[in-house]
Amino acid sequence: MIEAVGIIELTSIGVGFTVQDAMLKAADVRLVLARTLCSGKYIIAVTGRVAEVTASVDRGLTAAPEGVIDHAVIPRIHPAVFKALGQGVELHVPGAGAGGGDVPKALGVVETYSGTSVLEAADAAVKAGQVTLFRVHPAMALGGKGYMMMAGSVSDMKAAVGAAAQVVRQKGLLVSAVTIPGPSRELFAEYL
Repeated sequence: MIEAVGIIELTSIGVGFTVQDAMLKAADVRLVLARTLCSGKYIIAVTGRVAEVTASVDRGLTAAPEGVIDHAVIPRIHPAVFKALGQGVELHVPGAGAGGGDVPKALGVVETYSGTSVLEAADAAVKAGQVTLFRVHPAMALGGKGYMMMAGSVSDMKAAVGAAAQVVRQKGLLVSAVTIPGPSRELFAEYL
């Protein structure tokens, strides 16, 4: 199990490489993601023990006095976040109703202004409600925005969307957070 994930998202690719170097030299962490994102952004993610990840992120922030869009340290990140990030989730939802086949009772969508904040939102959502997180899309081919999708019961969806929105709203990076009760089957066409 991953103890913690640390992420820094930047406006500059060159500064991104500088920050990545500083993060890896600062602590005993494992690099899990370092790449360009839409709109010329750069994102770095490391894993390891909470203290090591925190030290790595802190050093990375020091190495980039300008150009930081977002950053986070997420302790005990929920495993569902990685499954949804890799699009490895089959949508068999406990909230599906009788007569509705395998269509969930509710769909939740949270959209953010950064790839980092959508990962934080996804973690908060799956910890707040019994939902199936089936899509996390962090800022690639979206003008730098990120979004996540989840399915489940209406009450769990409201709790999950609310928790996700709160995390992102605190950073001023929330675009939208919606719960759609009784969604059309077509909204899940790619996932069912």
